[in-house]
Amino acid sequence: MFNIVVMKTILAAYIGVLRGTGSIILSALQSLLSVRWAWCPRLEKQVQVFSVMQFIASFLIMGPICSVVMLYLLWTDYWWVTASYTTWLFYDWNTHKQAGRRFSWVRNWTVWTHYRDYFPIRLIKTHNLLTNRNYILGYHPHGIFCFGALCNFATEANGFSAKFPGITPFVATLAGNFHMPLAREYLMSAGNAVVITVGGAAESLDCTPGVHCITLKNRKGFVKLALQQGADLVPVYSFGENDVYKQLILDEGSWWRLIQRRLQKILGFAPCVFQGRGLFSPDTWGLFPYSKPINSVVGKPMEMPKISSPSQEEVDHYHTMYMSSLTQLFDKHKTHFGLREEDVLVIH
Repeated sequence: MFNIVVMKTILAAYIGVLRGTGSIILSALQSLLSVRWAWCPRLEKQVQVFSVMQFIASFLIMGPICSVVMLYLLWTDYWWVTASYTTWLFYDWNTHKQAGRRFSWVRNWTVWTHYRDYFPIRLIKTHNLLTNRNYILGYHPHGIFCFGALCNFATEANGFSAKFPGITPFVATLAGNFHMPLAREYLMSAGNAVVITVGGAAESLDCTPGVHCITLKNRKGFVKLALQQGADLVPVYSFGENDVYKQLILDEGSWWRLIQRRLQKILGFAPCVFQGRGLFSPDTWGLFPYSKPINSVVGKPMEMPKISSPSQEEVDHYHTMYMSSLTQLFDKHKTHFGLREEDVLVIH
């Protein structure tokens, strides 16, 4: 509608100039354009905020809300909707273990480009990934919501397919997320490359601005899987992932920390005590992330042999190599993204 008004104004101005009475109309056109440039940036920012909000809402409440709605419909005249979907759920229960159902149109939604631009988020390629190899990408750090992992690997907002042609990424998440009605379909719509946030929920308990601490020392299952499948390991470090929220870090050994750890094991996710900005203003308190740059650097693939039954010594050997490769990636790129030379990656 706005474009139609602009075109009509331009046409009127042109006709007015030909008739010698266009000065007033041209002045009006200039005013119109100045108003456009005044409100467009604000509108664009609000669209970006909405794009991030829809992800947070779908991540936190979409599953529970859909579950409640399905349960409610069971006691109404629309009980058949719940019955039909439940039947489908049992039939489709294991689809998420078999690469899910990818829909390119979901990965290419315009909403993801606005989501990307809010922070902004960038994907930095350092090496090629060969199409005749399988890969497991280890994403670090987890952060609160894995904003960088979603944007770069679950969507095409940063052109993953163009940067790594022939490579199809699948982002792994908690199995429980695929057991909630309708939300599971959304997650599955989001190959030869699996992206794993190795530190998981436990790592999110340590994320806060200025902290570069990851949970990796005792996370060796992904290395064993890589050896069994002959999949190359690729370290990915996302600079800025920890900067979008402030978190209250509880002291190790304290009762509150022990409660956090216990709840994390029971619930499958970490009950973090974090703070962000308000939804409508960056100067107020809220649960919305701060607009901080996130730069995800994809490192050099670590070639892995295929060993159907790797020994613990073999797993430990390649796990040590992976930690070294990740540390080198961090050290090489840290100063490019505002870190100091003396900043180090702490591995727990």
